[in-house]
Amino acid sequence: MCRHLAYLGPPIRLADLLFTPPHSLERQSWAPQDMRGGGTINADGFGVGWLQDQTPLVYRRSVALWTDAALPQLAAATRSGAVLAAVRSATVGMPVVETAAAPFCEGRWLFSHNGKVTGWPDSVTALAAGLPVRDLLTLDAPTDSALLWALVRARLRAGAAPPDALGAVVAAVRAAAPGSRLNLLLTDGDTIAATTVGHSLSYLATGDGAVLVASEPLSPDPAWKAVPDLSLLVAAPSAVTVIALEGTTS
Repeated sequence: MCRHLAYLGPPIRLADLLFTPPHSLERQSWAPQDMRGGGTINADGFGVGWLQDQTPLVYRRSVALWTDAALPQLAAATRSGAVLAAVRSATVGMPVVETAAAPFCEGRWLFSHNGKVTGWPDSVTALAAGLPVRDLLTLDAPTDSALLWALVRARLRAGAAPPDALGAVVAAVRAAAPGSRLNLLLTDGDTIAATTVGHSLSYLATGDGAVLVASEPLSPDPAWKAVPDLSLLVAAPSAVTVIALEGTTS
């Protein structure tokens, strides 16, 4: 499965998330610590999205992160206070193309999915049928992650709050495709919303107005906190809330 992260806070270099930490996203791409039976490395693409003067910019590739010769220089020269990045381990049978790599983007929204939808695609055809035809025809890629983004995006467009959009999609997909792994990650530069269904997630509130959410801690700092499975996390630099998807506070 994939690894992803999101950061909100004072502007930092992309390199301080992708390369500098001892367990950076680059290291997680070839030496992940907790894949939970979903592969061994994340070499099927990567992406990083960030807000620059309130405008989202996205850099995606279909190759392993560590093979991209341009990325270290870009990451060292680029600073942002809102970042979402991911490395991909493609599910067998799904295409390895640039547009299949997260983050997926619309407006200020950046989205990633770590996991897989069981029984794809038959298990979720009814859910897909509820989307506008144009959304289906313009999916970034014919993958479960791209469809999940379309389902979340439809709810955001209808006015749902980010946690409600993620929670509703997770509930619908779990009902249609039991056993799916649905770690979803979403930010608009103001808040981060995330779910844990079948995969690991941790967060770090730095105390200096920043919050970092990641599949795996980027450092051995004991301030990192693990998010329980079947949880919904809502994070901003000022506060982090974790609620059980069943509806009880964890």
